[in-house]
Amino acid sequence: MRTPHVTRSVRPARALAGTLLAASLALAGCGADDTGGGSAKSAGDAAVRPTGAAGGRADGAKAVPGTPRLAPDAIIRTASLTVEVKDVSKALAAARTAAGDAGGYVGTESTSRDRDGHEHTRVVLRVPTEKYDEVLAGLQGTGRVVHRTARAVDVTDQVVDVNSRITSQRASVARIRALMDRAGKLSDVVTLEGELSSRQADLEALLARQASLKDRTSLATITLSLSRTPVREASGDGSPGFADALAGGWHAFVTVLRWIALALGAVLPFAALAALLTLLWLRVARPRLPRRAGPAPATATPGPLPSARPVEPGEAGRK
Repeated sequence: MRTPHVTRSVRPARALAGTLLAASLALAGCGADDTGGGSAKSAGDAAVRPTGAAGGRADGAKAVPGTPRLAPDAIIRTASLTVEVKDVSKALAAARTAAGDAGGYVGTESTSRDRDGHEHTRVVLRVPTEKYDEVLAGLQGTGRVVHRTARAVDVTDQVVDVNSRITSQRASVARIRALMDRAGKLSDVVTLEGELSSRQADLEALLARQASLKDRTSLATITLSLSRTPVREASGDGSPGFADALAGGWHAFVTVLRWIALALGAVLPFAALAALLTLLWLRVARPRLPRRAGPAPATATPGPLPSARPVEPGEAGRK
């Protein structure tokens, strides 16, 4: 009697355990299909890709969907060049022509003159990267190179990262829009709209960065500074002559006069202030001061007393 009861109670437990085990295996199989299948596909594609790396895609092999392409020649090239030329205007026109023939353009331009009337021009040229070396060599041949710097920065990693993030951000925006189409509550719509605005702003920032990288990698930047070559006239034997000595003396004389004028100009305000204070002292302050009593007049010194004349003997008898 007890044995059938035990058998009857064990069978439902076994059936429940079998059901749970089957469900667990089904879930594990789905997860393995999602992860293992993707990894197997990626591994298979990775194994096929190197065979066609030398000549692009061999045997019609296709790239893995979603894998960002490596941007060829994602290098930012910049150069700075200072050249002395005989004619600045002519050299500037030649630089503009070289940039235009190469398919580029003139970015910014500024011209100034020094105290001696010499012209100085600074111009920024944007030329395609494939014409960068050619244009730079042509600019160096226009005159005497005084200063030259060149720089190349590889930004391939940045380009790949930005492209990948743009793809992910676009997919995120598409998901938010799909959720908005299925949203039924007003609160859900408001929340999704805020999230959509935030993600669209991030997407626009990434697109702007992508455009900037594309502009800087596709067009090289050359900053050209042009100045007139100084004219140097020397005597036949190389030693200074009378004219050079006269010019040097005149220059020294003018320099001394200039410094004297500067010194007088610096002292003049203080001299004017001192003169004003002296005038105020003589005209206003001094008359109001109490006058001191003058010294007493010196008493006349008595003259010598008259001395008695000696009496002669004859005169005494007469008296």
